[in-house]
Amino acid sequence: MSRFVRPCIASVVCLAVLGCSPDPSDSSGTSGVQGVSDDEILIGSHTDLSGPIAFYGRDSINGALMRFEEANEAGGVHGRTIRFIYEDTAYQVPNSIRAADKLINFDKIFAMYLALGTPNNLAVMDDQFKAGIPNLFPITGSIQMAEPYHKLMFTQRGIYYDEIRAAVKYFVEVKGRTTPCVAHVDNDFGHEILLGAEDQAEEMGLELAAVTAHKSTETEFTASVLRLRDAGCDLVLMGTVATDTIGILSMAKEFGWEDVDFVGSNAGAPSAIAELESGAGEGYYAFLHSLRIYPDTSDNEEAVAWYRRYTEKFGTEPDVTGMEGYRGADLIVIALEAAGRDLTTDKFIEALENIGEYSDMFGYKLEFSPENHNGVKETVLGRIQNGRWVESDQRIPLN
Repeated sequence: MSRFVRPCIASVVCLAVLGCSPDPSDSSGTSGVQGVSDDEILIGSHTDLSGPIAFYGRDSINGALMRFEEANEAGGVHGRTIRFIYEDTAYQVPNSIRAADKLINFDKIFAMYLALGTPNNLAVMDDQFKAGIPNLFPITGSIQMAEPYHKLMFTQRGIYYDEIRAAVKYFVEVKGRTTPCVAHVDNDFGHEILLGAEDQAEEMGLELAAVTAHKSTETEFTASVLRLRDAGCDLVLMGTVATDTIGILSMAKEFGWEDVDFVGSNAGAPSAIAELESGAGEGYYAFLHSLRIYPDTSDNEEAVAWYRRYTEKFGTEPDVTGMEGYRGADLIVIALEAAGRDLTTDKFIEALENIGEYSDMFGYKLEFSPENHNGVKETVLGRIQNGRWVESDQRIPLN
């Protein structure tokens, strides 16, 4: 049995909002299936387009739009075009609740895709599932997106808990680190990072020498870094995202603290950290499900061509989330094709499960089955070198 039990965050609000009366308009046409009409399939998302991690939201949405547009230009899926609609939440849970209500009960989507944020997903998923709406490939690596198993829940992102356990094991056994510590944001995501580090350290007969926690709005990390340094930490597991990762690494650089490895998860590895003008990100590690593309050094011609199409279309370079958005949309298109013209949610889920092993154009593999909807089976150790993310050492299987 999983030790993780998914709560319904703000459950009274969830029930009140998502349980409201549906809009009388019907998007099912003659199919009888919500979000599926004679000529259209409606997919929805709630994401951050204007808040603190809008770079993740915009990038992932762009990738999805790109793949769905390709499918539509090729004639759609069994005579239906895919329409993708998305709501800006600014990474605020109340906004996600309102957005999910609109998408499910008024727009009447067939599936939710790329919903961003751990607390944002947790706030609506239980009621979303009661409405029969799948949660497909959210932009969060929370273990609660994969456990406990739910028929309507699929993920293509590395699980934070697993990545941090892999980090402790690797840096102790391979790199010879002896004094692990944790710096984490005080929320659901940060707590999963802490738990992963605690569990792996305990299994290896180690104790965490120090733990620091900070609010998501924190901008001053002097005390945190001093506490970690004074505890003799030679390995700091980071339960951080972007701004706080940058703050901790910048403070460590300012103090001249060098005899330590900082290691994060896929949540704390945007290109912005690698590109810091101060160079504070140099040497920072993260365990990831994929690395971003650098077209001038990549020998993957298909991925480079995709990168250039994305850049030309949106006027900005794609990051890993753009790759995720495209890949997840490709999986959706494949499953819709396999499910046939007589589309139902059950047929779609069965088709996703039967994809089995899937290789994307970027060089990574996923695997799905009726028993396991968590597609990621290995993690990549990335490190920042000369302002770029590079793959370091070998890919490591996940538990």
